[in-house]
Amino acid sequence: MKSFVIAIDGPAGAGKSTVAQLVAQKLQYTYIDTGAMYRAVAWKTLQQQKPVTDALVLEVVKNIQVSLQYADGKIMVAVDGKDVSREIRTPEVTKIVSQVAKLAPVREKMVLLQRQMAAQGAVVMDGRDIASKVLPDADIKIFLTASIEERAERRWRELKGKGYKVDLAALQKEIAARDQADSEREISPLVQTADATLLDTTGMGIAEVVAVILDMCR
Repeated sequence: MKSFVIAIDGPAGAGKSTVAQLVAQKLQYTYIDTGAMYRAVAWKTLQQQKPVTDALVLEVVKNIQVSLQYADGKIMVAVDGKDVSREIRTPEVTKIVSQVAKLAPVREKMVLLQRQMAAQGAVVMDGRDIASKVLPDADIKIFLTASIEERAERRWRELKGKGYKVDLAALQKEIAARDQADSEREISPLVQTADATLLDTTGMGIAEVVAVILDMCR
């Protein structure tokens, strides 16, 4: 089978990371979690213990070093040499990541790193603007989505499993607001490109979604 570059876009909570990791494992490809990179910038911004402003984010991103290492089915995210894989998944980081990701200098730096990672091919990359901006020449483009209700419930189960207490209705409102912010931002908004395949995973199991994508590769 030919080695592909696979781009998976979609809104928050659509299951992009989980699906992309499994597809990469099945194909023995490299998995690149672009969302984790923006979360890393958001995490470091919060570490400054100051009000989160655009100016603060831009100051933080100037010298930040973000690296991804994928091994044994898990991705390790490091900021300036520190493993922050768990810390970047907190609700506090989630609340500001859209604000961080909308800033042009942040995106320019992250996109440069992402393109360098994908240059060798045999890559699965997921995010908000992979097909439209980061890898416009990707061999396979997928827009992965699901209903807001299902995405909120998935996120609720994930956070509950990690010991966080969250309200499901509040999560639905948060995801709806994030959808709007991601779709309406001026820099690299969330869009489904004309050549991307729409894959609505509402009511689908993870294995079923992965199987559909693998069939596309074949």
